[in-house]
Amino acid sequence: MEAERLIEAGRRALAESADVPAVMAEAWQAQALARAVGGHLARCGPAEVRTEAGELSDTGAPGGAVSGHPAVSAGGVRAAQLTEVTDVQGTLDALAQFLGEVGIALVGVACGTDEEGLYWQCIEAIDAADESVDRVHGMLRRLADHERERGPGTERDGPYGVIRGPADRVAGPP
Repeated sequence: MEAERLIEAGRRALAESADVPAVMAEAWQAQALARAVGGHLARCGPAEVRTEAGELSDTGAPGGAVSGHPAVSAGGVRAAQLTEVTDVQGTLDALAQFLGEVGIALVGVACGTDEEGLYWQCIEAIDAADESVDRVHGMLRRLADHERERGPGTERDGPYGVIRGPADRVAGPP
């Protein structure tokens, strides 16, 4: 599934989260999606963002198996459905906004709990979301800088060789 569709599905699920376990599950799903997008862009994205994308794929990585995380619903890990990123800049913009929404939801949970363990779990998840947003913003800056440097009508090196035209659309492998 295309990255922006997965991000939108995550945004809807977060908005519909009615209780603390649902918010926590969606926060975890969002971080898994950020790692998946980072991994995809590290392999198939524009050369100028591959290093930072690789770092995003490692941000907040869980110590255990992804599918075994207790916050994952019976539907599984949404990020596992990622097949392509058709608009790199659009995806990164949407991902940054989504992760910001996750951070706000987590602040609400942290402020509303008396359970110390849940509070610290929220703080760690907020830190991971913030770090992911920083990485995404870094990639967006690199894309913008590269566009300014190369100017209109120039070529760039993409995952499959030289690509002519705008850099805003890079598809991964089929």
